[in-house]
Amino acid sequence: MAGKKQFDVGVALDAAMIQFWRAGYADTSLDDLSRTTGLNRSSLYSSFGDKDSLYLRCLDRYAARYGNNYDQALSCASEEPLQAVRAFFEVTLRRIADPDVPDGCLIAQTAMAAQVLSPTIAARAMEALGLQHARLRTALDAAQLAEVDADAFAVHLTAVNQSLAVMSRARASQKQLRTVIDISVSALSHALHARS
Repeated sequence: MAGKKQFDVGVALDAAMIQFWRAGYADTSLDDLSRTTGLNRSSLYSSFGDKDSLYLRCLDRYAARYGNNYDQALSCASEEPLQAVRAFFEVTLRRIADPDVPDGCLIAQTAMAAQVLSPTIAARAMEALGLQHARLRTALDAAQLAEVDADAFAVHLTAVNQSLAVMSRARASQKQLRTVIDISVSALSHALHARS
């Protein structure tokens, strides 16, 4: 049938996402994207637009994939806030340990390169970080943490989560990553007990 795409868009987006995640935006060429997706330049442009447009689609795919997992992990925050926050961090640790994906976090990587990226891409990375903060803030509100503490911990836990990704790229051990998590959860535990 004329005009019908003969490839799986999701598979191509996943391949492009992994390439961007592994090498970064600046160090990923159109030839790299063509090689990893199996699509020629013409097909890449007709299916996804320019490199910025493809990168934005990959960021959105990444944020949705892991965002759903984070939301599920935090769903028990009103009854078991510490368990929920630990489950939230487990999502990150599982991603870090997954041999099928690069170390680190595509959003953190994008945020760190924001100065050299287009304003649209930089804004999308900041938006994704804002969503991370918002989901944590909602969970901590559900745990009935004081408003000022809920916001402070949401900022802190968002930063810790991104730092885990950065540390993983620097080859930090699982033990080191878990130590960072334990200290954050311990601080949250103290705040929750002080509330009651």
